[in-house]
Amino acid sequence: MERAIRILSRATAIAVALLAGAVAQASAGSGAVAPEEARITAVNCYPAAHCGANAHIVWVHGTLEIQGTAIGEGMEVLFPERRLGLIGPGSARATLREEGSRLLVSVPPGAHSGDVEVVYPGGHTPAYGPIILSGKRLHPPPASSPGGPFASKGMWIWYVRDSSGGSAAAIIAKAHATGVRTVYIKSADAANYWPQFSSPLIAELHAAGLKVCAWQYVYGTRPAAEAAVGARAVKAGANCLVIDAEEQYEGEYAAAQTYIKDLRASIGASFPLALASFPWIFYHPSFPYSVFLGPDGAQYNLPQMYWKAIGVSVDSVYAYTYVDNRIYRRRIFPLGQTYEHVDRSELMRFRQDARLYGADGYSFWDWQETIARQWRNLAEPLLPAPANAHANGEYPLLTSRAEHSDAVLWMQEHLATAIAAQPTNGIFEKKTVANLIAFQHAHGIAPTGTCEAATWKALLALAPVNVVWTGRTHPST
Repeated sequence: MERAIRILSRATAIAVALLAGAVAQASAGSGAVAPEEARITAVNCYPAAHCGANAHIVWVHGTLEIQGTAIGEGMEVLFPERRLGLIGPGSARATLREEGSRLLVSVPPGAHSGDVEVVYPGGHTPAYGPIILSGKRLHPPPASSPGGPFASKGMWIWYVRDSSGGSAAAIIAKAHATGVRTVYIKSADAANYWPQFSSPLIAELHAAGLKVCAWQYVYGTRPAAEAAVGARAVKAGANCLVIDAEEQYEGEYAAAQTYIKDLRASIGASFPLALASFPWIFYHPSFPYSVFLGPDGAQYNLPQMYWKAIGVSVDSVYAYTYVDNRIYRRRIFPLGQTYEHVDRSELMRFRQDARLYGADGYSFWDWQETIARQWRNLAEPLLPAPANAHANGEYPLLTSRAEHSDAVLWMQEHLATAIAAQPTNGIFEKKTVANLIAFQHAHGIAPTGTCEAATWKALLALAPVNVVWTGRTHPST
């Protein structure tokens, strides 16, 4: 009975809405009446530059693209009369317009989040949604980049003198014989520039068709000086720069922010910059991934996926790494290992999994520890992955039982865009749980108070708030 009453009320509301817009509808589609099979097949935020990662979230002053069958220009789109409610007499409406091959509609004043419908003389489509209206401008996904020097097979060099005898000619010959197209050479340790990263060496490798990336190991004790030597390697002719930040940077959010700010001021916002650090975020909760991989940080992520050193299989290191790092939305170019005598099957599987996960480049640590057999293995043609192999597309699950962590902080930075009073302390305390539940309610997500895939996608559609770090663990916004 209750369902029948709801259906009758819905039908009455539609009739009232149709009557209220009869004049506008009379001219819709040149007076043509849409057939009964009219329906919406997709509603997405448009254009991408004004949208976030979740296409079903749109700014309250934004635009939607409507796709469907038997709908067209001049028809009207109805929005719920209250948040996540039904179409009714008070529903806001806007007219579909054609732009090229697209049907677009501007979100009208007074519109609310929820299912939308297209109406035409004599009927309406089934509801589609929910479409979530955001009072904040959305954060567009990072632009898809070809990856530049990272999008190839690479090998890391720690000491040039111990790699093919330190001979540039021998390094070039080995790279060409094994399909290596990018060479990663250490350029600095802390604020100490290494003379081995020299312009003559870089020029010789470039002349042979190789890309050369500088990498520096950083400590965080003198971040401004570290940034200066990073910029020096770029000026020497590097095609890209990789930050090797590890345990010394754990908890050092202010230092990481200083390093990134000063480095970007010197090398520019678009120079190819990558982070090579711990692959599993849940093992390193105080590492400032959110700074190094944040909006002004590295565009690329080269996690150190040393499966044998960690003690897991190749498949496991891929699955955990991609799930953990997915929330930072940076392209991943896996960094594997040749040390510890890894065998042929492991090297092949690492290369296969890179392709399976959509990475068009990968690299190995390191040149001086790679033995002749492994060089031959790396030169072998890539075989198809096993038929039962699949990529893990999950997101990390955060609950109130989570301790202080960068993943929680990253979640809070996005949540604070929607709820200004949200703290950004990296602690999943009661206030964060309550705010997360409110956010889930507002976005039509089951209000569990946990951050899972649907909630991550909705949050990542928003820009994170800017956090100014003045110490290790106490930010001010």
